[in-house]
Amino acid sequence: MEYKILAADDETELLDALELYMLRENLSLIKAANGVEALNLFHKEKPHMVLLDVMMPGMDGFSVLRKIREESKVPAIMLTARGEDYDKILGLELGADDYITKPYNPMVVVARIKAQLRRNYDYQENSSKDNIMTCHNISLNSKEGTVTKNGELIELTRTEFKILELLIKTPGRIYTKQQIFDYVWGDDPVAYDNTVMVHISNLRAKIEEQPKAPRLLKTIKGLGYKLEKEKI
Repeated sequence: MEYKILAADDETELLDALELYMLRENLSLIKAANGVEALNLFHKEKPHMVLLDVMMPGMDGFSVLRKIREESKVPAIMLTARGEDYDKILGLELGADDYITKPYNPMVVVARIKAQLRRNYDYQENSSKDNIMTCHNISLNSKEGTVTKNGELIELTRTEFKILELLIKTPGRIYTKQQIFDYVWGDDPVAYDNTVMVHISNLRAKIEEQPKAPRLLKTIKGLGYKLEKEKI
């Protein structure tokens, strides 16, 4: 089962960083830049929980939570930059389940999200079904750390595996070199600027029938890389 998390914050770069950490846990992030968009996405997407920044233009996080609580008891975490007791008390009185003070560590946010999912749903990490992702003739098992092509095991380095793991989670989505770098290496330093490109080339050599004319792992000029979606 894929758990959907709706996060509303006008600082969209924070959500982009958080999304990479959530992808590592097979959690789907739905991003909203303001309160009005958050409410619209809440009704459209039916998320399993929400993260709401308190300070947003137009409709703030408290107002969004009030509206949500009129119809749903979905778990909610408030994000506040002020860290004042009043904000925390008001959020809890409105029905928030937890609060996090900004700036935050994305790993802490993910841990709090998982705690709420365990508390409110039959959430189990590392479920065997969710660990296996398939696209075209490639299948990746994130728990066992294995990749098969046409049913045959292929050997990938840890770096190649992590790149493929990111791309295969959301086929068709374009990831920039920076997003791939952040997902695979995090805060670890690298020796040179072409690191991602080199590993992409090595990965193609192992998963493509014709690496020089890739059918699966595509370069989108000026944007980044994606794993081509399967045609229905």
